[in-house]
Amino acid sequence: LNMKEVIRSFGTWDYVVFALLFVISASIGLFFAFRNRKKSNDAQEYLMGGRHMHAVPVAFSLTAGFLSAITVLGTPSEFYVYGTMFTYYCFVYVIVGIVASEIYIPLFYNLGITSTYEYLELRFNKYVRVAGTTIYIINQVLYIGIVIYAPALALNEVTGLDLWTSVIVTGVVCTFYTTLGGLKAVIWTDVFQCTVMVVGFLAVIIQGCIRLGGFENVWKIAERGGRIDFVHFEGDPRVRHTFWSILTGGTFLWTGIYCTTQTVVQRYLCCRTLNHARLSVYLNAVGVATIAILAGMAGLTMYAYYVECDPFSAGWVSATDQLMPYFVMDILYEFPGLPGVFLCSTFSGTLSTVSSGINAMAAVTLEDYIKPIKKDLSQRAEVWISKILVIFFGGCCLAMSALASNLGGVLNAALSINGMISGPMVALFTMGWAFPWINSWGALSGVIVGVGLATWIYIGSTIYPPSNEFVRKLYLSTESCEYGNTSTSINYTTVAPLTTPNFTLPTPPAPPIADWYAMSYLYYGVFGFVAALVVGHIVSFAT
Repeated sequence: LNMKEVIRSFGTWDYVVFALLFVISASIGLFFAFRNRKKSNDAQEYLMGGRHMHAVPVAFSLTAGFLSAITVLGTPSEFYVYGTMFTYYCFVYVIVGIVASEIYIPLFYNLGITSTYEYLELRFNKYVRVAGTTIYIINQVLYIGIVIYAPALALNEVTGLDLWTSVIVTGVVCTFYTTLGGLKAVIWTDVFQCTVMVVGFLAVIIQGCIRLGGFENVWKIAERGGRIDFVHFEGDPRVRHTFWSILTGGTFLWTGIYCTTQTVVQRYLCCRTLNHARLSVYLNAVGVATIAILAGMAGLTMYAYYVECDPFSAGWVSATDQLMPYFVMDILYEFPGLPGVFLCSTFSGTLSTVSSGINAMAAVTLEDYIKPIKKDLSQRAEVWISKILVIFFGGCCLAMSALASNLGGVLNAALSINGMISGPMVALFTMGWAFPWINSWGALSGVIVGVGLATWIYIGSTIYPPSNEFVRKLYLSTESCEYGNTSTSINYTTVAPLTTPNFTLPTPPAPPIADWYAMSYLYYGVFGFVAALVVGHIVSFAT
């Protein structure tokens, strides 16, 4: 069966469903602003939810916060292009949940702190605290700006959804309900948005399976296409995804996110008891793994549907992250409003990440920058400063999203920043609780060198990208694609462009260090962790 390019745009009902997402999210902010009006001058109520939240909504909030729109669009594409090795991340979520629950949550919770980085001053000094906070804020502004822009761009190119309208509305609505309702509004909005994400994936999977005759057929087609693959256990650190790279590198990456970032730790600290905080992280691990599996199933369904005509190789989409919205417009277009449901699931990931991030940045800025200088602030002043900071950081993230439109290839660097800083940040906190002989100079030097070296490896990998021998993109076919009035039987063994130039200059041989740069991105955090720990010890012993 030949396939033609799908060129469609959202209908009226899709926009109605999409608008409802923003209306409901904003309404939750208004509800909590009204409900907590008698506590409007309580900074702990605004920033920490009064520290009496239940584990279940906190777990939903953590799950929604982890799963940005980049995840909603990128994880199905990962399974589509590379296969099922990504599934091993489910083990990582459990391992990291145990580490967070047994080590980091009791450490932070029993201190009764608001900012994660307060611990760094208690253990080391104020300079280490400021360094940790600064690294976190820079990371968040860069990442959130791209979380706003990247899905808007992908959806604009595939569906015709206006790019800057969606960017601005997303930023404004997030800032609105976070400013009004504080952390409680963020958490309960995340519960709603997490539910929407699950519904969006289920709609795609169910309709795709109906078209293909059931998930059993999807699995068989994916298996024939080499997508069902769980057997890469080699120890070569250059291979992008193996069992060991995901288990080791993924653990360091997610430990940095689960255990050291304010966005996450703030939710643990808002729980009513330590046991509720621990339970929230275990429930979250189940939630993240469930949605990751749903995203993977959507990716396999998408592959089975396009097994003989890959839209990316055919040139119908310009990036693999656009495959999912393209697929949605293809199979759900006949159901008014359903493409809008998937659009909502995509932007739910964006809203949850943005609102969580700007609320957390406001909290650490107040606690780590302002209160140490201005110690006599009233509760009323703290609340108003926090609201102003939420608006300020919302504006910064919108500005970053505008800048992201001009960054081109640098987008990948910004998206990788979580991986580059997670390892060194885990090392920084580990030096605090596990190595009593490490001093403040050692800790500060270690985290700076760790981040610097991990960044150096990433930059090297962009200059000397690894070959497909290590990346392992799988076969994608265009044999049944129909271009215009003719069909083509051209096959492509990679996701390369459709055409190649008639003449190319000889590629200069890569230097020996290129093998070092070919290291899997999952090991950046491990490398940064080891470097930070070694430097921390050396400097501490020297000073």
